[in-house]
Amino acid sequence: MKFDELSSNVLISGGGPVGMTLAYSLALKGISVRVIESAAGCIEDMRASTFHPPTIEMMEALGLREELEAQSLRAPIYQYGNLLDQTFYSLDMSELSEVTPYPYRMQCEQYKLTRLIAEKLNALPNAEVLFSHRVSKFEQASNAVQVAVESPYDIRLFHADYLVGADGGNSTVRKWLNTGFNGFTYPESFLTLSTAYPIEQHLPWLQQINYVTDKPNWWVLLRVPGLWRVLVPQQVDTPDSDVTSDLNKDALFSALLDTNESIKTIHRTCYRVHQRVAKTFRRGRVLLAGDAAHLNNPLGGFGMNSGIHDAMNLSEKLAQIYFDNGNADELLDKYDRQRRTVTNEFVQKQTIANKRAFEDALSAREALMEMLTKDANARQSYMLEQAMFTSLDRAAAIE
Repeated sequence: MKFDELSSNVLISGGGPVGMTLAYSLALKGISVRVIESAAGCIEDMRASTFHPPTIEMMEALGLREELEAQSLRAPIYQYGNLLDQTFYSLDMSELSEVTPYPYRMQCEQYKLTRLIAEKLNALPNAEVLFSHRVSKFEQASNAVQVAVESPYDIRLFHADYLVGADGGNSTVRKWLNTGFNGFTYPESFLTLSTAYPIEQHLPWLQQINYVTDKPNWWVLLRVPGLWRVLVPQQVDTPDSDVTSDLNKDALFSALLDTNESIKTIHRTCYRVHQRVAKTFRRGRVLLAGDAAHLNNPLGGFGMNSGIHDAMNLSEKLAQIYFDNGNADELLDKYDRQRRTVTNEFVQKQTIANKRAFEDALSAREALMEMLTKDANARQSYMLEQAMFTSLDRAAAIE
């Protein structure tokens, strides 16, 4: 496989969890790959921290699971709650032990994955990660893509058989493709706080993963190694500086924990949330994956996981093209059909429903939870859907 200073089989724009996973999967198969990342290193991003069971299986297939698990914690139970009347419903993923060897969510911040893969890629002879570089434009020919890559010092032209845009919601690759990015943006912003403070001492009902309603607020409380992550919506007309201020932080923790103690935070991030899907994930030799192809709200932890599922699906298609004389147009169109279909049918539908469950009548959600506690078959089906097995089965069935 070709690989030199300026050429590779595949060039990937974006060194987040999706781009890095795709690159490592391809490199292990013997396909040469180069990752272009605009940041100076793997960003310590706190927004994604949940690996669902099928994604853990993918990490095992890549030989990464044990090293990730050493930096993670296992969360077999997740919980929905109503703080108004202190009603809680827990779902135990150990009930899926006959379906998967990993019946739990692995709580591990995404930067731990990207750092792990970056080290491994740079030790391989057919792979390279270029930080502080960005894709500025590209041109397609019948048999290759020419990509202009800007560094702090120059602009060079790279050549690849295929270009993959895994460069996030503001994807330059998607914009150059001029494909639609249909959907909507939520009116509120989301505030994420992380703290080492032992909030479980104030909230005895806590599990490691919690989705709870406390009108007018709702909260997501997730445990990661050494920290609690707290997600709470904020009014869109509030300036970001006010959302992330000490005053607002103290008011939120006071409402949640019923304490006047000033809680120290490690990270505070305010961001807008979108539900959008690209009109196509493939145009010629240029493909989209992850947030570049689809965006959704974070409730349920589907964003990073669905992007990694994109990466593994695309890696399989490219391997068939290179090693099994696969028809490139048929296989890459199939990638588009499979991943775009499940994005629309499952990821978008379910994340929108998860958010509405916080905001609409609590009685509907509690009626569902009451039913699930009594019906083992329905409970397993629900957990398989939330764990993303259902979406992967759906994708595999699409020809």
